[in-house]
Amino acid sequence: MPDADDIDALARSAAHGDPAALDALLVAVRPEVLRLCARFLPSREDAEEACQDTLLALAGGISRFEGRSSFRTWLHRLTANRARSTYRTLRRRCRLEAEGVPLPDQADPRRTSVVAGTRLDLLDAFDSVHPDLAEVVALRDVLGLSYPEIAALLDVPLGTVKSRLHLARRQVRQRLGAE
Repeated sequence: MPDADDIDALARSAAHGDPAALDALLVAVRPEVLRLCARFLPSREDAEEACQDTLLALAGGISRFEGRSSFRTWLHRLTANRARSTYRTLRRRCRLEAEGVPLPDQADPRRTSVVAGTRLDLLDAFDSVHPDLAEVVALRDVLGLSYPEIAALLDVPLGTVKSRLHLARRQVRQRLGAE
């Protein structure tokens, strides 16, 4: 796998319209995107779907990569947003397929691993808070970006990142019943 400098160079070239660089970039980042999606979603199939969605969004949106943050940081934001969007789509699809059969509010522990159930609860909690707050907590607590990386990525002051994170964590904890 190419190193971070190679990835950044590919991203810059792809952003300027180089189709060969875009192809190479998509191949190079796919394993990382899949790994990141798996942090959000409970099954390999769901993570694969989110990975494909992320790579499509990357291909369609690379021209908007401005280089204000590292490409890796930009990719993490895109991946977090697409994984959450994939979860919402899967949940809607499941509701439609159930056709009037009520879905359980919580994952059935007999049919869902503890880790998968926790991820589903967390994704539901993310959907219950403002998108700006959910994004910050996903970037920090799920993907492990630093405060300065998040501030640069979102183009907000460091203090705003910290206050959003504090508020988001409090709301997510309330949603999860931890307070």
